[in-house]
Amino acid sequence: MANSSLVLIILALFILSASAQVFVSIDCGASGSYTDENSIAWIGDDDLIQNGESKVVQSGNALSDDHVMSTLRVFSTRKKNCYTILASKGGQVLVRASFNYGNYDKKSSPPSFDLHFDGNLWATVKTSSEGLVYYEAIYVVKGDSISVCVAQTNPNQLPFISAIEVRSLGSHMYSHVDAAYALFLRSRTAYGANGTIRYSDDAYDRIWNPAVIGSGLNMVTSDALFIDVNVEDEPPQAVMQNAITASTASQSIALGTNFPTEKVPIYITIYFSEVTELDSTQKRAFQFRINNKPDSDTIVPPYGKVTELYVSNMTASSNTSFSLVPTADSTLPPLINAMEVFTVSDQLADGTNSKDVKGLAAFQNQFDTLQDWGGDPCLPSPYSWDWINCNADATPRVTALYLSSFDLSGPLPDFSSMDALETIDLHNNSFNGAIPDFLGNLPSLKELNLADNKFSGPVPSSLSKNNKLKLVVSGNPDLCVTGKSCTQTTAGDSTPVAGGGKKKSSKLPVILGTSIPGFFVFWGIVGVVAVLHHRRKSAAIAVHGSGGTPHGGATNTNMADKMGQAVMNEIKVNIQEQVTSEISDYVHQTVQNDQQDGRNA
Repeated sequence: MANSSLVLIILALFILSASAQVFVSIDCGASGSYTDENSIAWIGDDDLIQNGESKVVQSGNALSDDHVMSTLRVFSTRKKNCYTILASKGGQVLVRASFNYGNYDKKSSPPSFDLHFDGNLWATVKTSSEGLVYYEAIYVVKGDSISVCVAQTNPNQLPFISAIEVRSLGSHMYSHVDAAYALFLRSRTAYGANGTIRYSDDAYDRIWNPAVIGSGLNMVTSDALFIDVNVEDEPPQAVMQNAITASTASQSIALGTNFPTEKVPIYITIYFSEVTELDSTQKRAFQFRINNKPDSDTIVPPYGKVTELYVSNMTASSNTSFSLVPTADSTLPPLINAMEVFTVSDQLADGTNSKDVKGLAAFQNQFDTLQDWGGDPCLPSPYSWDWINCNADATPRVTALYLSSFDLSGPLPDFSSMDALETIDLHNNSFNGAIPDFLGNLPSLKELNLADNKFSGPVPSSLSKNNKLKLVVSGNPDLCVTGKSCTQTTAGDSTPVAGGGKKKSSKLPVILGTSIPGFFVFWGIVGVVAVLHHRRKSAAIAVHGSGGTPHGGATNTNMADKMGQAVMNEIKVNIQEQVTSEISDYVHQTVQNDQQDGRNA
């Protein structure tokens, strides 16, 4: 299944050019594939994610006739649910996540929840009864895939998602922000446009929304037959063909930015192109100002070409003003064609330590049940995968695996790279084969629970001799203790006792949950029994050699028995809380048998 799923994702999700460009459109909650009115090919998510439930928005609701936005996938379980899409490491992408509540649950209560990408917090999604909301991020991919995740943050408010779109961007685009940060879209405006502009007018499928034109502003259209848009961020010609201007040459244009009330780091790109070829008596010149202070050289828009202005390395809020102010010698009012407004993220996380990612991938590759967990395993905190624990390092390490009762079967994969593990709980599955030696080499391991599986063969001495490890392997009938006692038996079988033909049924348990290794417990018992047996035989020989009666020998034997019994009781007290009653029963039975042997001797 793992291989077939990978092939399906590769075939279904990618329209690849020679330069391996990504252009992915996922209709969440839908099945099959189709092409929309914008010539964008969409695929459903049935084969991309196993968790969640497909839902349909209520008929008559806003966007209910929009094929893409008529379905959604809602998630009622897990800390987070993620979609994973292959991408090129170091490539710059635009990722868009869309949400149309559409009263799918008939509760008229649009939920709020968190949105993540690649282990980073993206936004708190606030869905609406009025229609679509979407979020967009631009960033450089650090790994070989990207993830988009939703996470529940409020009781009874289930996260959902309607669509995911991923588009490759040119490496030269939006280059005035460090690659360690992402840009979060606040607005992208095409001034003077009559409607929304996107693919195929924009090869990168950026969504340009028309501006609401206030009083004192005029819409104008370029009379240029062709506009050269070969500037850094490549605005589409369809966007640059229209603009707005002020009504008079002395009037300024105030620019809306949609920034939050608190100050945040920002990035703005503004595009200008003259709409008509000016004669020698005409001049259009203006400045870009922030809080009425000049922040640019004089701007003179070119005819048939584009001038681009960017703003970065500053913070702003809803109280910060941005404007285009005409120069004193300008005969024409300011003009603007388009603007993109972003906030800048915190520094992007590097993700979970690669050693742990490798080990977790080994589990996912071997067990289909685990393949549906996606996104970064540990980040953002506290939204780790449900079956692991992570520490709080900047590059977090996985410190615990909790895979009990996951119905996993087969041999354990090699996850030896996960050398920060402190706890491994794999009990109540159907793991089989030998217990891997590498488990004993994990330097931080404190607890290992392998109970109730189908492991066989010896327990590695690196585990059984580790007195700092709490080890539980009960419920594995085919396991045996290492060393001389490592003889596999089935229920009811008996093993020969060295030095005699009599058979004794051994009830010594395998390795129990104890910090005292069973190896030392067992050989401690054998040592005490051997001492008792030697003393009894010595006493018997001494009596026989002197010609006396056996009474004196019996007294010495009883004294030895009492001394041995005291020692055994002391051992029993010391290990009572850490081993099962079977060892105690075994010791008691052994002493009784040897007492009988002494009398018979």
